[in-house]
Amino acid sequence: MEQLRGVDTQERILNAALKVINAETISGTRMHLIAQKADVVQSNVHYYYKTKQDLLLALQEKVLEQCYEIREQDLKKSEDTLKSQLHIFFQQKKHLICKRKEYDFAELDFLIQGKNDDKIHHRFMESYEQWRDDIREVIIRYCPRMDEETKETLPYVIVAMMQGASLQALVEENGFDVDVFFVKCEEMLLGYLKQYQ
Repeated sequence: MEQLRGVDTQERILNAALKVINAETISGTRMHLIAQKADVVQSNVHYYYKTKQDLLLALQEKVLEQCYEIREQDLKKSEDTLKSQLHIFFQQKKHLICKRKEYDFAELDFLIQGKNDDKIHHRFMESYEQWRDDIREVIIRYCPRMDEETKETLPYVIVAMMQGASLQALVEENGFDVDVFFVKCEEMLLGYLKQYQ
């Protein structure tokens, strides 16, 4: 029971950290603010996370796990086609932009924080590498005639499309239609990829 309570407290702390980051950004986040938001004493925060960096790394993992979980759920429902498999990546990002804005904002803030923190930067690079590798795997499977250079660079382009949507949604929340944007992105990609199938 004590272990379960510890997990519950850690989860409350991480959820509170996510809220504080969305309100204050990572650079403005303080352990006492997280403790207040989690409704725990600050020593409890330090019990589970000795430093702010420890807490940020744990939160970064939580955000990344959420991204992977969304993708895995969609994979189970998808068809074995290029269109369906590419759609999963765009749906995952759309889910974060529209339904989990706090995760999407935190992801972008981790990118900025990574400029000053090697561990966060390294983990961020790993997650992007995995994201591009997953996209590349789909492209290789359905586009056997694609040249090596395009196989290498196209995942960067696709990730840039999705991250561009995140930025535009943050800048112009009510004026940016993520649904229309992603439909157009997918149409352009599928049209381009026909030559390689």
